[in-house]
Amino acid sequence: MSNVKAKTVLPQELLEEIQNYVQGETIYIPKPKARYQKWGACSGAKKSIAKRNALIKQSFRNGVPIEQLAEEYYLSVETIKKIVYSK
Repeated sequence: MSNVKAKTVLPQELLEEIQNYVQGETIYIPKPKARYQKWGACSGAKKSIAKRNALIKQSFRNGVPIEQLAEEYYLSVETIKKIVYSK
């Protein structure tokens, strides 16, 4: 989220109308619901984490201990447990 000066993006008439309600304050104008994207959709983080979690689950099924997985992936033992025991 970035800050933008209203007078650079809004028509003068609209700016004056908004000033009837708010002056000198910061307001947040949300995106329309149709423009929302799920977490990680743009960056690929969600796919990357899903791939990592699949590798962790596979390693666990192959007999790698939870403590070793925690060290390998730099995660806590509790986080590894959540990953390997999730469906």
